[in-house]
Amino acid sequence: MLTPQFGEERSLRRAAVIGSPIGHSASPVLHRAAYAALGLTEWRYDAIAVGGAGEPSVEEFVSGLGPQWVGLSVTMPGKEAAAVLANSCSAGVTLTGAANTLIRHVDGWYADNTDIVGLVEAVRSVLGGERPLQGRDVLLLGSGATARAACVAVSRLGAEGVCLAVRGRARAQTVELVERLGLSCHQRSVSDLTTYAVDFPVMISTLPTGTDLGLGTQGALAPGSVVMDVGYGHWPTPVARWAGSHGALVVPGTEMLLHQAVEQVALMTGMRPPTGVMRSALESATGVSSPQSQSVAVDLIHDDRGPTA
Repeated sequence: MLTPQFGEERSLRRAAVIGSPIGHSASPVLHRAAYAALGLTEWRYDAIAVGGAGEPSVEEFVSGLGPQWVGLSVTMPGKEAAAVLANSCSAGVTLTGAANTLIRHVDGWYADNTDIVGLVEAVRSVLGGERPLQGRDVLLLGSGATARAACVAVSRLGAEGVCLAVRGRARAQTVELVERLGLSCHQRSVSDLTTYAVDFPVMISTLPTGTDLGLGTQGALAPGSVVMDVGYGHWPTPVARWAGSHGALVVPGTEMLLHQAVEQVALMTGMRPPTGVMRSALESATGVSSPQSQSVAVDLIHDDRGPTA
């Protein structure tokens, strides 16, 4: 594990989540719960608006931080900028070109992308096993920075291919990543989602929170489908409501948020936090409970039949 560098002269240690908008973020709940459980009484974690109109850029904000700052969680729209300003980074950041974590070093900032492990552990928590997507094609809504983390995650989970559902054309960087990972890559129009979603037993939405595709009650999903939406503000999202109405096991973005935050706390503090304590705090704050595994979904995913697309 990377050891964060702390100056001997400071007692208060600061960290924060930065992005825009930031008011909905549940990251402070998670990190503060972890600090309390670990006895880190001199640690403080805040939410700060960065990257939006009239707000400092990520580079401007980071350049002004004092020595008490030890780490940052980075959400949209700053993930790509965070990757650029770091002095060193993880393999995940190199692959995705995006970072959701900055850790202070003696020589600058180290960037990581814990969205990847967050997605991996979220899927495993529902489906079980090390590679529950073995041989499957996954339908992925969006092609931005979080979508690239999802591509790496599903590759680690054994997926065979990715279908990118987008408006227009998928971002070239995302298509190149899918091919670099050795996955088959297809593109479909997200506006036609209801005509082909039934062909994919696993779907992950990385669309911005609140995006309404106007799905209504149209279309269908395969029996036992699993749909994960990385969003969690104003839950359920329009995509989650649509998927739930068609009988899918819907996994909220809080599951990914939890697991990526566990990894962030470990990177920032050098201590492994208790996942259960953080989960309880998150559920109390958001009112969103973690999904329970359903045998019908697991049976479908582990069936050796491929999707029809």
